[in-house]
Amino acid sequence: MNKIVNKYIGLPRKDVRDFWTIEKINHIRRLSYSPDDIGIFVKNTGSLRILDRINFKINRHITVPGIDTSTESSLAGFKLSVPVYLGDMSYGALSGNPNIAIAKTAEITRTMAGTGEGGLYKSVADTKRIFVQWASARFGVSANELKSGAGIVIKIGQGAKPGIGGHLPGNKVTHDISVARKIPEGIDAISPAPHHDIYSIEDLAQRIEALKILSGKPVYVKVAATNYIPYIVTGIARSGAAGVIIDGHGAGTGAAPVTVRDSLGIPIEMAVASSHNILVNEGLRKNFSIIAAGQVADSTDAMKLYALGADVVSLGTSALIAMGCVMVRKCNLGYCPAALTNKADNRTLIDLDFGIQNTVNFVNGFKTEIAKMMSRLGIKNMKELVGNRDILYGEGLSENTLKVLEINSALPQDLSFKQGSFYPDKKYINELMIKGEPVISSMGSNAPPDVELPSRIIDWLRLDGAQVTRPSIDPYREDINLNFYLCGGSINISMPVFIKVSGADVEIKNALSWAAMFTGTMIVDDQLQKEFKSISITGSNVYRYKKHRYSTVNEHDYSADGFVIRQDDNMEISIAELDHELKGRGMRENYDIIGEIDHFRNTGDIVKYLALGCDSLIISYKIFEAGLNNSYSNLREKAVNFLLGMKKEISLISGAMGIANLQYSIVGNTELLRAINLDNTIAKKINVAEAGST
Repeated sequence: MNKIVNKYIGLPRKDVRDFWTIEKINHIRRLSYSPDDIGIFVKNTGSLRILDRINFKINRHITVPGIDTSTESSLAGFKLSVPVYLGDMSYGALSGNPNIAIAKTAEITRTMAGTGEGGLYKSVADTKRIFVQWASARFGVSANELKSGAGIVIKIGQGAKPGIGGHLPGNKVTHDISVARKIPEGIDAISPAPHHDIYSIEDLAQRIEALKILSGKPVYVKVAATNYIPYIVTGIARSGAAGVIIDGHGAGTGAAPVTVRDSLGIPIEMAVASSHNILVNEGLRKNFSIIAAGQVADSTDAMKLYALGADVVSLGTSALIAMGCVMVRKCNLGYCPAALTNKADNRTLIDLDFGIQNTVNFVNGFKTEIAKMMSRLGIKNMKELVGNRDILYGEGLSENTLKVLEINSALPQDLSFKQGSFYPDKKYINELMIKGEPVISSMGSNAPPDVELPSRIIDWLRLDGAQVTRPSIDPYREDINLNFYLCGGSINISMPVFIKVSGADVEIKNALSWAAMFTGTMIVDDQLQKEFKSISITGSNVYRYKKHRYSTVNEHDYSADGFVIRQDDNMEISIAELDHELKGRGMRENYDIIGEIDHFRNTGDIVKYLALGCDSLIISYKIFEAGLNNSYSNLREKAVNFLLGMKKEISLISGAMGIANLQYSIVGNTELLRAINLDNTIAKKINVAEAGST
């Protein structure tokens, strides 16, 4: 007999910083119990997230009398009681009843819901206020399903994993899911990174027109918030789409590679603001909807996004929390204590009435909060609210950030890049060395600077994800060249990584040296054992160690083959400035720039250093050692897995960025980076533009 979940379970203790704090979860739960238990103009004091540093111009002690507000809006020809879109969560990612609860909630509250990638649950297909998704794998998609509901969403990308396809782990592909999606049972369902019939804006326009003719429905396009989002959105608007769903960095998902989830994409607030701006300037804003998704925690977040230019906000993770999600982040494992995500055994189910009632209460409470804030601000309707930057101001935001947002601040303020201390993610490193595969996690990112405190300049930078105008490359099905040639081509390594074993215990040194030989990379050690010398480099015979700061050109020794820049607070600046100087002298091809690091958050850091100007990275054995947890068993196997796992993750990132040959496309290409409210002076020194800039 199935166990039925019909009440909230206790929240687990959180030992690390999490975007979805206990306070945020409890507020959603209170709304779900009673839509009258409201909270408005919420302030997250101390947060570095840009959206939390945007505030309303309001006197909290004055209520504007006699304002009759209306939260009504429209989407796809349907009237909305409040401009809310309930996520894009598939049957497969969710367990069935939650899919029904979301679709029924949209009907009851007069909002809209997305179905996500995959086949439609029958009870969902029968509802009217749904958008059916047309994703790259076309799982379970038929002409009849495309004619269901209110509209179609062409999913190009999502905020949790820009540039790569969806991923449903095989243990979650149960019999019912396999039937709905028309895929084999028990096998990983990995959709292609690109649509293989969409490699340009022209291709996208053809698909939009074809789907409109087939279904008679409006077509929307879902993309991740990435570097070129303003231009991508204008292309979508010119292609005949009714609107765009922009999914920002930090958006939730059932399964994503940690390194992609944390390293790629820009915040939704920057993407919405810049997209709204360019659409207005190009005369494309009328009758084109912007739906904002990704880390929308409450109605205060939504109000800010409306004012920045969003017509509708998407509530995904918060809707799951309303149904009982406790954020244990084990969706990908088929384990969910609240029975929301699909479980391998299907023995626990969420009570459907419980799910519907709580989600309806949550949406109704959300609507009440929006109405009360509009009243306090003297705004009568959504038309007056959308794009109304005059009601906003920034605190602790850089001049570059304020320029993208097009809001004012009493005093633009550059923050110190070092807000906290670095702590290695030992769990991530351990999983890499145990499995030798990309580390997979679920739900949204807690990466710096939005959640975790940044401790290095690189923590304020994000990589680009390829979409339409630069199609992504599928690393699961296509070859990506990670070979790097150094010293004028005399050294060839299988990926841009050296392992420094100097100072390591003999056991660790031998294991890493053997693993380096096995994987085709190199190690750095001044006193290397004889059998490994053929694959080693040292500071004395190939690269000459130089000072890590370069104030004058005279400090450079051009008799060396290259330069090694050691990790310190100015490492990123030193790399970028040296790369720029060598390019300016026409000498860049003659010298290698190698970064040496003692710690990293994940392999995304490696790719960021390459984009700043490094030809390769020397990684300390200490990074490997941090994940051992004092267990020295099977060291050679762990060392090989550590290097193979890194190589596969770098390949994933490269594919997500649309790069087939890493060395010749990324080294020194700072256009592939964006800063997130980084100090203007530092951003200028490393030549990295602000997120959302055009």
